Amino acid sequence: MLAQIEKSIGGGATHKGAVKQAGISEQTYYKWKKAAPPASDGDNLKDLVALEEENKRLKSLLAARLRKENAELTRKLGL
Repeated sequence: MLAQIEKSIGGGATHKGAVKQAGISEQTYYKWKKAAPPASDGDNLKDLVALEEENKRLKSLLAARLRKENAELTRKLGL
């Protein structure tokens, strides 16, 4: 729900309007926000790096498979 409120605020809504739309009081919003763990950008960066490495690995596997298929087709066609 906090993410929904933050999204509304980012979209131009006021704090008061976004909280009211979510159906909670401003006091509850601030209590929840205070109690919520802080967002960790470090984890996001680690995830991004891991995804980029996985992407590189998958691209190389695909390239190897396509080279193999190309070689087989070339051989079958006698080119």
